[in-house]
Amino acid sequence: MTVLVRALRPGAAPDAEAFAAVRRACVPAMLATAESVRFDLAHAHPRARYRQLVAETDGEIIGTAQVGVAHDSPEPGQGFANVYVLPERRGLGAGSLILRTAEEHLAAEGVGTVFSWVLDGPANLAFAAARGYRASRSAHFLRLDLAEGTLPARHEPPEGVELRTGASYGDDPRALFELDAETVADEPGDVGAEFTDYAHWLAETWNHPLVDRELTSVAVVDGVPAAFTLARTDDAGRYASGMTGTGRAFRGRGLAKLAKNDSLHRARAAGHREAFTGNDAGNGPMLAINKWFGYEICATEVRHVRELG
Repeated sequence: MTVLVRALRPGAAPDAEAFAAVRRACVPAMLATAESVRFDLAHAHPRARYRQLVAETDGEIIGTAQVGVAHDSPEPGQGFANVYVLPERRGLGAGSLILRTAEEHLAAEGVGTVFSWVLDGPANLAFAAARGYRASRSAHFLRLDLAEGTLPARHEPPEGVELRTGASYGDDPRALFELDAETVADEPGDVGAEFTDYAHWLAETWNHPLVDRELTSVAVVDGVPAAFTLARTDDAGRYASGMTGTGRAFRGRGLAKLAKNDSLHRARAAGHREAFTGNDAGNGPMLAINKWFGYEICATEVRHVRELG
């Protein structure tokens, strides 16, 4: 079989649907729909030089890649290439070809350091090592059975704290942007990020088709957003935590737990059957919080890095 790699055709419905299907098959914990695939491409920051690549054989899309420049990192010359191939279609050379195409694109954009998430497992790790990538850290995907599992009981917010939905901020959520930017800056990782572009955050994050403002919960202290959990949902009864965090001045008070518990209870009441989240393997406090909710590790990815040239 001949394998070809090309850019996704966002205007072609079968392309976006197949791209999302590959992502769901390879990483079920990451929500993806045809609409979200098209949105991600249309609203990527111009400096990200973002591309969605597909590998196909006989007209069937069997692999995908998300490729771009880490434009919001204070350190220039960094990029990412996350490659996934359908398990039953591995061994045809799709992974090698799509990764090589991704690296060529990044090199042309001045990227010297490429980061890639690789699903844990002997074959995947060997594939990455054989192409010059070295492992740096791990992260877990966690799953919670909302339909049959038991959530912690809901509690009234402490005095001076109220719970609001993301929808209550409407189209002017600047206060949530500032809280998100602060928590992202403190998030563990190998590529730093600085959120400074409110207009782009509105377009790319707040208006994303998977973001559920009604199920997003915000703990507010004296009128100031102190902690939040950003909810993402699809049309298959699945819920995912896009981000959960607490402002520096409010940490240690259990406000992230409060917001997340509120969101999960409301998600279950809305009919969502399973919830997903992700944690850096070294983030013990957040892993403990998610264990308290009843989440269980369902998959692991290993972060890899390679220097080009």
